[in-house]
Amino acid sequence: MAFKIGLLGYGTVGTGTAEIILDPSGRNSLLGKIEIAKVGVRSLDKQRSPELPQGVLTTDLEAIVTDPEIDIVVELLGGLEPSRSLILKAIDHGKHIVTANKAVIARHGAEIYTAANQAGVYVLLEGAVGGGIPVIKPLKQSLGVNRIQTVIGIVNGTTNYILTQMTQEGADFADVLAEAQKLGYAEADPTADVDGYDAADKIAILAAIAFGGRIKREDIPCEGIRQITATDISYADDLGFVIKLLAIAKSNPDDDSLQVRVHPTFVPREHPLANVNDVYNAILVEGEPLGQVMFFGPGAGKGATASAVVSDIANIVAILQTSNTNQKLDPLLRCSHEHFSELTPIANIKTRFYARFLCQDVSGVIGHLGTSFGNHDVSLESVVQIGFRDHLAEIVVVTHDVQEGNFRQALEEIKNLEAIDSIPSILRVL
Repeated sequence: MAFKIGLLGYGTVGTGTAEIILDPSGRNSLLGKIEIAKVGVRSLDKQRSPELPQGVLTTDLEAIVTDPEIDIVVELLGGLEPSRSLILKAIDHGKHIVTANKAVIARHGAEIYTAANQAGVYVLLEGAVGGGIPVIKPLKQSLGVNRIQTVIGIVNGTTNYILTQMTQEGADFADVLAEAQKLGYAEADPTADVDGYDAADKIAILAAIAFGGRIKREDIPCEGIRQITATDISYADDLGFVIKLLAIAKSNPDDDSLQVRVHPTFVPREHPLANVNDVYNAILVEGEPLGQVMFFGPGAGKGATASAVVSDIANIVAILQTSNTNQKLDPLLRCSHEHFSELTPIANIKTRFYARFLCQDVSGVIGHLGTSFGNHDVSLESVVQIGFRDHLAEIVVVTHDVQEGNFRQALEEIKNLEAIDSIPSILRVL
């Protein structure tokens, strides 16, 4: 018996998905049970590879999600609409869903999963986070008996490539971004990547799974890498750090809230994430009793993402092949959480900070900085006068763990000091 799938989208990941299914030799035998029944595209005129039998391609996407013969709808369109509407209509017609669309799940996951649970169908999304890296199913299954404490990831290959090149070449952000666009590592409009929105979508998904509560994507504090300069990269190196765009989800020891955030971060050179370079992704999970485990690999691309998508299809096919239609959803694969997690306000989060100040070359500046930080309970780990830039003294400060709200209040006071010209850089330290 063949299980019929309908693909929505036949671009990079869609064609990669078809290539795996149509060439099952040497792969899991379940692939022989999968039939590509329909593929939805915008136009029938474009040449596509692999070629599909006559009548498989269609521009009527709605007909795919309502087709009674299709068992699984694979959504690979990306974006919010029409993806969201098509997924919901497919669920309403009893279709299982496989998607690689992190944006639609991060922003509309509550609606989609509520509908899926009511309809008794699966929504699987391994390809939405980390490309081909298996992380979603391990969090749900292999690590599900642990008390997860922290999920920290480099989950955007574009920004990791840019920061790697800035570190290795000493180049500025704009120059490396332009080169990344030429190489195809960055989109013509890189906003979602370089401003951290893509990473925020992904950590929303990971946090929901790891901590068992839905996440309001709009409440995640998010900073990108546009403000990172070659100067900051150099100072990070001098201090024993590298700069990475991190997506962080962390249980709060003081209450039941979660810290979920995205921002560029000083990462100690000895940390496992410090040597994850170029377009690679890595997700570090820490829990009890396991300790630390890291998932590493290609975070995007045709083959990597298609591998994850077809794996999800095969999982559903295996369940359909061995279960009766009245059986309840597998609790390790369904979305079991229905409440929203409370997120810790960014002002209440405790972390270390790096800040760079340009000051008038007058006596007592470092003392004034120390006094202002002390007025707001900000403890300093180090204060170093680096040198001079444009006739201004350059001072770098690294704090101990401090409450972010206190640190920001101290900065407001410092900005008003007569000797302070500007504060070019403020970055958190892992």
